[in-house]
Amino acid sequence: MKETSMRLDKYLVDCGVGSRTEVKQVLKQKKIQVNGKVETSAKIHIDPDKDQVTYLGESLFHEEFVYYLLNKPKGVISATEDDRHQTVLDLLDDTARHKEVFPVGRLDIDTHGLLLLTNNGKLAHAMLSPKKHVDKVYRAQVAGIMTQEDIVRFKEGIELKDFTTLPAELEILEVDQEANSCLVQIRIAEGKFHQVKRMVAACGKEVTDLERISMGPLSLDPALKLGEWRRLQPSELASLEVFGIPL
Repeated sequence: MKETSMRLDKYLVDCGVGSRTEVKQVLKQKKIQVNGKVETSAKIHIDPDKDQVTYLGESLFHEEFVYYLLNKPKGVISATEDDRHQTVLDLLDDTARHKEVFPVGRLDIDTHGLLLLTNNGKLAHAMLSPKKHVDKVYRAQVAGIMTQEDIVRFKEGIELKDFTTLPAELEILEVDQEANSCLVQIRIAEGKFHQVKRMVAACGKEVTDLERISMGPLSLDPALKLGEWRRLQPSELASLEVFGIPL
C-alpha cells in the first residue's frame, strides 16, 4: 500500500461530501464512482493523486489545507479542546475536526467576531509572527467617552505595566453623552493578552463589548451570524498569498 493511498470514506469526508456517517449513506446510494465504476465500499483504498473520484458525476477535489472563517460568539473559547467550555472547533463541521484545524490566534472568551481556523501551520505562524505586524481591527463599546487626547495616546503607543504598545489607531464612531458611553474602532498591529481592553483601561474607560472585524486582509462577513462559519472564498484565499506561504 503506497503512502499516498487513503480510505475512500476519509477521502470523501476531506472533500466535504459529508460526515463519515453521511458518506456511508452516499456510497450505499451508489452516488460515488471511482475511475468510472460505482463504488459502495467505504473501506477501499484510493490514491488521491491518480484515481478519479466523482460524486453524482462531479469530479471531487482533495484538499490538503482547509480554511474556515468563523463569527465567534461570546462564551466560546479559542481552543481545540476544553473540559469546561464549548470550543470554536465544536461549532465547525466534521471535516474541520477530521483535518485538525485550529484557530489562528485567539479571541478572549467574552470577545466575539472574526476568527480564522486552518490546518496550515506555516500560514498561522506567518500571520501571528510579531515581525509581520498583521493589523487587527476591533469595534468596541466603551463605558466612558474616549477623547481626542486618547486618540493621540493610541497613536503614540500606550505604556502598560509590562510593555509599551506599538502605535495604534483609535477612531470614535458614536458618542452617547446621556449614557456616558461610546462606540470606537481600534486598529492594532500586535495581539497581546487583553490588549485592547488594557489600552482602553489605561485611558480611564472600560470596554463593555468587543468585536474583531478584521485580521490582515480578512474581514468579518456581515452575512455570518454569531456562531456561523463558511469556508474562505477564492478571493480571500488569494489575499493570503501576501504571506508567501503555499496555500
